[in-house]
Amino acid sequence: MDKGLVHLYWGEGKGKTTAAFGLALRMLGSGGTVTVVQFLKDGQSSELEPLRKLGATVYSGQAGTGFFSQMSPEERQQVRARHDDHLRRALETDCDLLVLDEACAACRLGMVDEELLRQAMLGRPAGREVVLTGRDPADWMQQAADYSTEMRCHKHPYQKGITARKGVEY
Repeated sequence: MDKGLVHLYWGEGKGKTTAAFGLALRMLGSGGTVTVVQFLKDGQSSELEPLRKLGATVYSGQAGTGFFSQMSPEERQQVRARHDDHLRRALETDCDLLVLDEACAACRLGMVDEELLRQAMLGRPAGREVVLTGRDPADWMQQAADYSTEMRCHKHPYQKGITARKGVEY
């Protein structure tokens, strides 16, 4: 690949992270290298360990952080500092694919340095694919994307009271 492209998986529906990690699996399966940065998540998602075992570098949150709305200002500062550190470290890796999971929400909530995200997308090395996921991407993310796929929910088990299931939703 001589030119890496930007993928944006966004919207209210399920499948954004799953699509990004499917691409990561495909890259690893073809001999490429992958770095993942997860924003606003606790690092407990079931996809992460197999990706690590296959050679992906993964930067994720820590258990117990809770939802953004439940964090104190001090906790938000700590999480943002961790996100910024993870993204800086990821930008220093030599990878073929950089997955920025929940980057849209992290940016919208001010939980990551927006200029670092711009650098990850717009200043990426030649040949690096970049994937961003999240519900509500910033306009500049939409404009920079080569692929933009909106996930829309038409029906979901949550509507029937079925909670998230390990191995399916997480």
